[in-house]
Amino acid sequence: MKTIILYGSKYGSSRKYAEKLSASCNIKMISYEQASHLEDMDRIIYIGSLYAGGVFGLSKLLRRFALKDHQQFFLITVGLADPNEEENRNNIQNALRKQAGHELFERSKIFHLRGAIDYQQLSFKDKTLMTLLYKALSKKPADQLTTEDRALIETYDKKVDFIDIDALRPIIEELLI
Repeated sequence: MKTIILYGSKYGSSRKYAEKLSASCNIKMISYEQASHLEDMDRIIYIGSLYAGGVFGLSKLLRRFALKDHQQFFLITVGLADPNEEENRNNIQNALRKQAGHELFERSKIFHLRGAIDYQQLSFKDKTLMTLLYKALSKKPADQLTTEDRALIETYDKKVDFIDIDALRPIIEELLI
């Protein structure tokens, strides 16, 4: 089965997962920006960072390539919010459904992983957006904050790393089926 791993990573978390998955399964890995000739692939694995309400690079990829009926699509998100929290998982999946469209969402095998952030490495634009978001969240009453909101407040302006390579196991097992 011809398989490829594509990744969309702004600060490196998705790329780290893609590298490990590539090495573990002996599957070629490239940035989504370098993707071409996906028509002959049987299985496409997209690992993308959650960024500004969507998966980084996914919309651009989907504009360039239409998934064929025979192709399997794995969509793996990487973000700071803990996907084991039902509220976070629902928020991620609602954003995915909107970005990918209902049909692609329904036919995809979807997984969620945790990433990392280092505020010192953020671009000026991203740092500004995070600061504005932090300030807005800080003004909300505590009982109105989501678990994702609380996590952002707790990690604001810090370096945190939630990358867990062991979390790839269910994906590897699914690939071996």
